[in-house]
Amino acid sequence: MRKIISFMHISLDGFVAGPNGEMGWIKVDEEIFDFVGKRMSEGDTALYGRVTYQMMENYWPTAGDKPTASRHDIEHSKWYKKVHKVVLSKTLKDAELTNTQIISDNLSDRINEIKQSPNSGSKDILLFGSPTATHSLIQLNLIDGYWLFVNPIILGQGIPLFVNIKDRTKLKLLSTRPFTCGVTELNYVVDRQ
Repeated sequence: MRKIISFMHISLDGFVAGPNGEMGWIKVDEEIFDFVGKRMSEGDTALYGRVTYQMMENYWPTAGDKPTASRHDIEHSKWYKKVHKVVLSKTLKDAELTNTQIISDNLSDRINEIKQSPNSGSKDILLFGSPTATHSLIQLNLIDGYWLFVNPIILGQGIPLFVNIKDRTKLKLLSTRPFTCGVTELNYVVDRQ
């Protein structure tokens, strides 16, 4: 069965965005882009909440076509255009969206169908940002791993990664990596034993 891996930048005190969704505190550089690019190629499905999807859709389809596009913009734009996108939304309709599936109800059943789909191979489903979608999937115990990029900042307030947790969830650390900009990657898998 395929796994859903939550990819998230996080502050040292556990926030994924400021109180109003601010993300200007997130540190990224070429070293992180290169590292993330290699890992993303292991996923053939991107999972988003509506807000994150619309933000991505407004930038990535044409980002690689601009004369000033960086190597990262070109590579990620190419990946974004070909990857299958799944969006959790009660308001979006998928009638005219290319290579995009909208899930608006029966979240647990629909996500499990995607995870068990024999046509999709064994590649991971990468959940990008999307704190509201992440919270919903955590509540349904559908996230199989966390790929966290801990930024060297304490925000004090904002949108937390983990809210309303009902049950204890054991995690197994797969890897860690410090980056020269001060960000530390933590790669966990949910220990379901």
